[in-house]
Amino acid sequence: MTHPQKARGGWDRIVHATGYSLAGLGAAWRHESAFRQECMLALVLWPVAMWLGRSWVETALLAGSVMLVLIVELLNSAIEAVVDRVSPDLHPLSKRAKDIGSAAVMLAIVTCALLWVSALWRLWSV
Repeated sequence: MTHPQKARGGWDRIVHATGYSLAGLGAAWRHESAFRQECMLALVLWPVAMWLGRSWVETALLAGSVMLVLIVELLNSAIEAVVDRVSPDLHPLSKRAKDIGSAAVMLAIVTCALLWVSALWRLWSV
């Protein structure tokens, strides 16, 4: 049996897909404190990126690195939800999946931090 979303086309599919995406953002906001914290930080950093960036490329890298953290956090939360849905039992593969997702978030945060420190270093060293 085909899922109803797969049978949709055109604008109808786009509208429904947008609704699912907004529901996902809402679920992450309600259930994931790390996502809420990162969103609050993003609301501060995005305007600062507009001020700090010397070119559109630098601004895009700074703002994009913040967006990358949010995206990876959403994917990590999805992995955790699926693992928890499959089984609440402790299992080495469940731990591995959750640890790898957490590592992805950490790498995104490190990337973001390095880009921001580099941009601030350039600003303050002149």
